Amino acid sequence: MESNNRIVVPGAENAMEQFKQQAASEVGVTLNKGYNGDLTSRQAGSIGGQMVKKMIEKYENDLKSQG
Repeated sequence: MESNNRIVVPGAENAMEQFKQQAASEVGVTLNKGYNGDLTSRQAGSIGGQMVKKMIEKYENDLKSQG
């Protein structure tokens, strides 16, 4: 099955990988380089949730600094 996860901004792959690693570390999940299909749904969801939380925080802070 092909993944639908595509990086929209060319060259952002490394930054996104670092962001994912940081989020995983913050929720106590160890990620391997490459394949991580052995993660539980809870672990994967925790990482994704942490990433979304950080993105929302950044967006809110950006809005504050503009206003």
